[in-house]
Amino acid sequence: MQVPFLDLIAPHVELEEELVKVFRDCLRKASFVGGPQVQAFEQEFAQFCETKYCVAVNSGTDALRFALIAAGIGPGDEVITVPNTFIATTEAISQSGASVAFVDIDERTYNMDPNKLDDYLKKRSAPNGSGLKPQTSNLKPRTSRLQPPTSNLKPRPRAVLPVHLYGQPADMDSIQEIADQYGLIVIEDACQAHGALYYSGKDEKWKKTGSMGLAAAFSFYPGKNLGACGEGGAVTTNDEEIARKISMLRDHGQAKKYYHECEGYNGRLDSIQTGLLRVKLRHLSDWNEKRRQNALRYNELLSHNPELATRNSKHSTLDTRHSTLDSIIPPFEPSWTKAVYHLYIIRTKKRDELQKYLTENGIGTGLHYPIPLHLQKAYTSLGYAEGDFPVSEKVASEILSLPMFPHLTGSQQEYVATKIQEFYLSGSALKW
Repeated sequence: MQVPFLDLIAPHVELEEELVKVFRDCLRKASFVGGPQVQAFEQEFAQFCETKYCVAVNSGTDALRFALIAAGIGPGDEVITVPNTFIATTEAISQSGASVAFVDIDERTYNMDPNKLDDYLKKRSAPNGSGLKPQTSNLKPRTSRLQPPTSNLKPRPRAVLPVHLYGQPADMDSIQEIADQYGLIVIEDACQAHGALYYSGKDEKWKKTGSMGLAAAFSFYPGKNLGACGEGGAVTTNDEEIARKISMLRDHGQAKKYYHECEGYNGRLDSIQTGLLRVKLRHLSDWNEKRRQNALRYNELLSHNPELATRNSKHSTLDTRHSTLDSIIPPFEPSWTKAVYHLYIIRTKKRDELQKYLTENGIGTGLHYPIPLHLQKAYTSLGYAEGDFPVSEKVASEILSLPMFPHLTGSQQEYVATKIQEFYLSGSALKW
């Protein structure tokens, strides 16, 4: 059996007539940039995310960068995020003119560890730190496009950028509480978490990702839970001024045609893509639920793996020859989240060997992400070294993404689980 890592064909075949109609309508109306399709999608996606505003942009990276710039982040500022994420998170920070700082992740959720964030800010507020003091936020967003940082500016923590990685919400109550204590902005990287839910104990209700920070960024790259047929992104916010500034930034700083309030970018999302996204958005909740059901099925199938059984059972009767093999650690979903499983991640110390075995048996997999950002060549200048973020480094060497998409079948999942079990039961893990 062949099991692809991702199937982008099935949903498009299923919706082919509706999607073609969007393209046909755009051709007949010659409405390619801006217009009713874009406005309608922005309204519908804002409603889906339970926010007041949505601004469609060219990509998830643009969404992150524009959100930071609109919030006034720039030279002399430091934005705190995690090293276990795609580089777009940190590109957006650097390209806004700010400096990047990392804190480590929670080993269970793979998201920002609030305790590490708190520790970092306490050190920065110490006498030998940056002089940062707990304060009440009194931030004044800049209105012009920001220039690259100058060498005489000493970065000061000004924003926190948690990532809802793999479709799993970060612990936003804790992060927001810490940020408030130090007067920091919180902007969500929700590029992998369309429709995920977080239970806020503070507000005593479930909240959608994208509705909790000052602003949030989404990506509509084709493989995302809500994917365009090309590039795409959006910023959601409840702040009217942030939405207004992002609308200008994406369109060369124009408040109206040929009247430029600031120097902006060409970051618009075209009407064909927003029309396609409108069609898909009507199916997103159903697709997310199918991903959740697939994750539950994986959990059940993998629980029969001898390593999990040995680890979890107090009275295991399995052959003890398996007790030396590495455990498979399935995803952890806290009771206060409802993840949407953009990716289904397992961990094993035999990651590379298992991936090779699955590939040989026709099963697609992925690595998200094999090298933490603080160890990437692109960030050598930041001065980080191996061992600085041990949890991220450990996870990066063990994670393996299994096939996950709404149209994944039960038989395909059973095949994947069988091959994983075979890898351990046959002793293959010991042969490599």
